[in-house]
Amino acid sequence: MTLLSRGIAWIGLYLAVAVIPLVFAVLGHSGPGRGFLTEFSVALGFIGLSMMGMQFALVARFQTAAKPFGEDALVQFHREISYVALAFILAHPILLQVAGIDIVGLLNLAQAPWRARFAVTSTVLLLVLIATSIWRRRMKIRYEVWQVLHGAVSVLVVAFALAHVFLVGYYVDDAWKKWLWAIMTGALIFLLLWVRVIRPLMRLRQPWKIESVVQERGDAVTLTMVPIGHQGFRFEPGQFGWLTVDRSPFSVTSHPFSFSSSAENGTAISMTIKSLGDFTSTVGTISPGTPAYLDGPHGVFTPDHNDGPGFVLIAGGVGITPMMSILRTMADRRDNRPYLLFYASNSLDDITFDEELNELKLRLNLTIVHILRTPPADWTGEQGFLDHDMLARHLPDHHERLQYFVCGPGPMLDAIENALTELGVPAPHLHTERFIFV
Repeated sequence: MTLLSRGIAWIGLYLAVAVIPLVFAVLGHSGPGRGFLTEFSVALGFIGLSMMGMQFALVARFQTAAKPFGEDALVQFHREISYVALAFILAHPILLQVAGIDIVGLLNLAQAPWRARFAVTSTVLLLVLIATSIWRRRMKIRYEVWQVLHGAVSVLVVAFALAHVFLVGYYVDDAWKKWLWAIMTGALIFLLLWVRVIRPLMRLRQPWKIESVVQERGDAVTLTMVPIGHQGFRFEPGQFGWLTVDRSPFSVTSHPFSFSSSAENGTAISMTIKSLGDFTSTVGTISPGTPAYLDGPHGVFTPDHNDGPGFVLIAGGVGITPMMSILRTMADRRDNRPYLLFYASNSLDDITFDEELNELKLRLNLTIVHILRTPPADWTGEQGFLDHDMLARHLPDHHERLQYFVCGPGPMLDAIENALTELGVPAPHLHTERFIFV
């Protein structure tokens, strides 16, 4: 089965699970005073609840499910679909009020029945969940704190919503409906166990340790890890993993970083991490020998899945990390295809791996275009922001045949995607990596 067909199959499964709750409305018997609007509102509520439950599956790091799309694409979908689920859930009480059921009166939690209390609490927590994700940085919530908060509140949102459904009782009174809800609830419990118990147990049996800590240019640090008592794992250039340092694998907090080492470099694995706050600002203080755990490999941002006559790599800031893995790997493989690297940095001092990139030009058919935002007075290269005209000046003839890999800040990726589309690059040839997991 191809990646495309597997992707279509997973999308079909998602849609099937999302619409299963419609069965409750279609096959339910309307009691006195229950009309279409009431049943429709209940159907929307069920769909919203089902979608919230499936949010756990989208971030459970199932490599088989993520492979057709990429982990970052699934997280992006997880984030965007939460707004749709919220709209369905909010429409449920609004439509009930329009249908003549006094929902406003149930907001008096002191006198409301427990089914209403659970519904209101679940909805308020869902709003808190989304608000703290959108405005985490503005609210100055540390990433580690947000991870714990996000996981705990997510479980409470679904648990309180399920309690509301069962206390209402009307739509779960038949035996087949009870079985259906039991299966869906069991699947949710399995997802929680998979993420918080089973996967950590697997990582506990495969520990790593920090072998070296190297300071790099551009306020970055390279951690190199080696496996303890096992063979480690193989990865493809451009992929990433989730790193836990000096903590139990059962710890809620882990951090995603691209591998920067060559995929041909045996069992040792390196990650190059730029100081951006929270955990990343402490990486330089880690001591060799510190225990660590790796969850990986993840991602489809790799030329190994996208063969072509040549490659254009576009990196902004720390986005150079997966590009280094690609270039180091291809140099070790003695690949003779052309590589064109656009590397945008703030200044000369921020060009991480500058010396090694020049050495790689001797081992690869590699051309490098540096773009500096604040160049020195004697700089003769490109400066400012990478844009359409800059790309057009350096792309070779028949550039639409090449494969493009872009990694960097979100605004840069948006601009580059638009520019490359205008330059005639086909969508299947354009691959991006967005490390936005909040």
